[in-house]
Amino acid sequence: MDALAGLLDGPRARGAFTIRASFDPPWAVRVEDEAPLSVMVMMRGGGWVVPEAGAAVAMPAGSVVIARGPDAYTCADDPATPPRAVILPGDRCSTPDGREIGEYVHLGVRSWGDRADGDAVMLIGTYHLRGELNARLLDALPPLVVLTPDVWDCPFTALLHDEMARDEPGQEVVLDRLLDLLLIAELRAWFSRAGADAPAWYRALGDPVVGRALRLLQDDPAHPWTVALLAEKAGVSRAALGRRFTALVGEPPMAYLTSWRLALAADRLRDGDATVAALARQVGYGSAFALSTAFKRAYGVSPQEHRGRRDV
Repeated sequence: MDALAGLLDGPRARGAFTIRASFDPPWAVRVEDEAPLSVMVMMRGGGWVVPEAGAAVAMPAGSVVIARGPDAYTCADDPATPPRAVILPGDRCSTPDGREIGEYVHLGVRSWGDRADGDAVMLIGTYHLRGELNARLLDALPPLVVLTPDVWDCPFTALLHDEMARDEPGQEVVLDRLLDLLLIAELRAWFSRAGADAPAWYRALGDPVVGRALRLLQDDPAHPWTVALLAEKAGVSRAALGRRFTALVGEPPMAYLTSWRLALAADRLRDGDATVAALARQVGYGSAFALSTAFKRAYGVSPQEHRGRRDV
């Protein structure tokens, strides 16, 4: 498994909030749901996404946008249009002054807005819990990721649009998996584009020495790696690997391995029922106690407490 594959193995939507939003201008919706991540597809018309801090970003038809929470942002036909609705935690919606929403209404199966066939149509999919996503994935993303149709054409958007209108047994699971595929496809395109502001570890994959070491750590995190062993596998001295790895990745090899092991443990605690002792063996710790101690130092809670939050 290479580092990118390890990163993108994380998305696991569970009952994600998915909706087709349809508006006539002027329209603006402020999102304050505190969700860790949302994916938006501008199917028709155009719009803007305005982050809490920073410049507004255009969303022409065909664009796909990833918004990383929990910071609020606004989607609108124009950056100057004041919000007419606010999306709150728990998929609740109100007017900006806190009253129950009345202007926008439900327009059928997973459809919402002011007109079913509005000039602007967006598909929105929201991950509710951080545990549905690889921890390093969220850490690697800027507040907004925008891919416009002139640089990328996603094959999943039309399928997601068609599936959103269906109301059949198992539909929620189908939409969850389509949302995961859409997110993975966009992230792969974003990380790989020319001039990408990708995280340091991703850029380091192209280095013949550090890339080799990163892949070894990703492929077998439970192995008792040392800098000396990694250096031997990469064909350089310990000192050369340490300097090169730290310069390109931003942290020493063993620090990277520790954070990777703990990120894997955090994701697996959310996604399964293996014991802490079993997880410790899977990610390279000698005992449940050793994993628990390192985990609490990094995350501030025990593995059991972290697992208990997955259904919160």
